Amino acid sequence: MADVDPRIEGLRSEALTALTSASDEAALERWRITFFGRQDGRLSALLRSIKDVLPDQRAAFGAAANAVKVELETALEQRQDELKAAALKALTTESALDVTLPGRPQPLGRLHPVTQTMRDCLAAFREMGFRVAEGPEVEWDRYNFDAARIPEDHPARDMWDTIWVNTLVGGKRNMLLRTHTTPNQVRVMERTPEPPVRVVVPGKCYRQEATDATHEWMLTQIEGLAVDEGVRMTDLKGVLYGWARKMFGSDRRIIFHHSYFPFVEPGVEMAIDCFICRGSGSACHTCHGTGWIEILGAGMVHPEIIENAGYDSSRVTGFAFGLGVERVALLRWGIEDIRNFYANDLRFLSQF
Repeated sequence: MADVDPRIEGLRSEALTALTSASDEAALERWRITFFGRQDGRLSALLRSIKDVLPDQRAAFGAAANAVKVELETALEQRQDELKAAALKALTTESALDVTLPGRPQPLGRLHPVTQTMRDCLAAFREMGFRVAEGPEVEWDRYNFDAARIPEDHPARDMWDTIWVNTLVGGKRNMLLRTHTTPNQVRVMERTPEPPVRVVVPGKCYRQEATDATHEWMLTQIEGLAVDEGVRMTDLKGVLYGWARKMFGSDRRIIFHHSYFPFVEPGVEMAIDCFICRGSGSACHTCHGTGWIEILGAGMVHPEIIENAGYDSSRVTGFAFGLGVERVALLRWGIEDIRNFYANDLRFLSQF
């Protein structure tokens, strides 16, 4: 570049030499900042110095400086392309990467066994005409206990170890984590002015109790409720027989026996033949020698609860049931410890 200011020519030569020596992206970035940086870049400083050049030389000086700027920008782009091409060549040859090889398989997620069981249960009940409803997990004691015929001084409250919310309303604690899904019986009937009612309500329940192979402080329940004219115990048994055979197979034996629950009368428990001893009961630790394993409680809705919901108990009747989803999953797959469900052990969960 003849007749070019030596400062411009010297900067050009130095910049091109340094650019040729840049061997990676980091070195290119340092080069760019050194020569093109807005504040301290050497080329930027050279362009700003035009004001100090003699007036009759400014035009030539500015044109030469801008020409060098364009030349260096073009050289920078070319060097970037060269480095990218070299990196690609090293990746495909020196690293011996075979791009035709199949990719590494990614592990697929799957539904938790409790979620699978709950969905299968709900699907079975939907086939029998039930709809799915939901209710709050943080519940008022009026719904959790009083509306379910368990007043404050009722001994049945001892059946549940309640986790109370530490908030006082009217000077007392009356909000809790629900201990069962029964409160939704009243809530659903309150939202339904006239029968029929036919719902199942899934959800988490909480009890302050020690955990062992068959008990957890958090459990998943499905509450079922049917209210209409002429509903009988035989209807309840038919629904539960149909559900059990759908979940466990048609070869399983099922029995009902009387039990007490404050919100139903009469109350029953449903049991299925033991999946370990197949009902023989001989030295079986799972069923404790009985040959049967309880899976749910049920019964005819107490007339008082029907009246509390605003229905005429002399005209309509209903049945209700509540089943533990974890218990069903245990029996369904022959799992012996309920704590496996929430231990987050992928060796266990990946089997389902």
